[in-house]
Amino acid sequence: MTMQNRSNGLRGAVVGYGFISERGHLPAWLSRAANRGDVSIVAVADSCPARREKARAVLPPGIRVYADHESLLAAEAGNLDFVDIAAPPNAHEEITHAALDRGLHVLCEKPIAVSTEAARRMLLHAKQARRVFMPCHNYKHAPVIQAVRKVLSSGAIGKVRLVTLETFRNTHAKGVTEWNRDWRRDHRVAGGGIAMDHGSHSFYLAFEWMASHPTSITAKMSTLQRNFAVAGHEVEDDFSCTLTFPEGTASARLTWNAGVRKVLYTIHGEHGAITVQDDDLEVAVMRAVDGEDVGKGAVEWSFEKRAVSSDWMDASHVTWFDAVIDQFKAAIARDEFVGHEARESFRCIQLIQTAYASSRDRSRELPLEDLTWLDAVDASGEAPASRRRVSERRVEAQFPERGAPR
Repeated sequence: MTMQNRSNGLRGAVVGYGFISERGHLPAWLSRAANRGDVSIVAVADSCPARREKARAVLPPGIRVYADHESLLAAEAGNLDFVDIAAPPNAHEEITHAALDRGLHVLCEKPIAVSTEAARRMLLHAKQARRVFMPCHNYKHAPVIQAVRKVLSSGAIGKVRLVTLETFRNTHAKGVTEWNRDWRRDHRVAGGGIAMDHGSHSFYLAFEWMASHPTSITAKMSTLQRNFAVAGHEVEDDFSCTLTFPEGTASARLTWNAGVRKVLYTIHGEHGAITVQDDDLEVAVMRAVDGEDVGKGAVEWSFEKRAVSSDWMDASHVTWFDAVIDQFKAAIARDEFVGHEARESFRCIQLIQTAYASSRDRSRELPLEDLTWLDAVDASGEAPASRRRVSERRVEAQFPERGAPR
């Protein structure tokens, strides 16, 4: 069944009942069901008995709880339209293939996979199955990021040349106590450390703000705290990198060793800059003035500062999820099986994997693999007749959030 022939909207199941599922995904789905009635969650799966017990205790009556995704998919055959994957990264590929095999659309937490090979298989399967695969790229729906988008679309700061993205965390995001609070520190489960956990957010924002994709990366990482994981399976907790774009650069710094929880982004254009510090937004616009063109030049800046409430301190980011649901539903309605977000999610995994290789090779700058095959996976699952390189004429199509350049 599809969304078009269900009178009560999309029916879905959530696989994984950890922190982000309990505090983020499920509250958002249930709120949407109560307020708009265009979706419903009928089942949840989790491998931990204590988490299943809690799910049965707190979820609304009628939501069935299963021990794993296999039993859920078998029991709910014919009763679902989609699966929302909120399990740890090492399980994403298996659950995705199982859902696609049953003709279900897939919404998947980031990172979508722990390797480029796995991510490639997932996207190609979605194309073959003609079902939507979409990642949860929720940071782009934060209100302050939406405000940034409006400034960029206005052309106020001109063409972007430089982006910096800093994510400061005092620790890794802790998992639920009934299962494994420190799974993000275990390479076998998470596939990597903070680069794997947070890299996607930084990279897909950089793609949008630079309105292009990078051609190379150089990276450095370290592990300062080794007391969380089993010896031999530790992950990096400090990461920095520089991305080279066709007409600019972006740098990212991610750490689990900070003294405060904060995001700090800067976007620099030809005529000004944007600074984001959690909910605080500053826009600086440059203008020419009379005087000698020395020092800082014959220019001055006007500054606009405002707060845009975005709940950055809430690690569940539940308030951003409704926009993700809108995006997911729209992709299903339009048969965008491997759309813009899915292709961006692959590029994020490619960058993360190449960053690990760069760091192992003494931070050598490494080129990024040609992704002609990815560009050839049209949103509808068909290979288009021709593809050209990203240019300003294609910004609106390639980066729909930004709109056409001005």
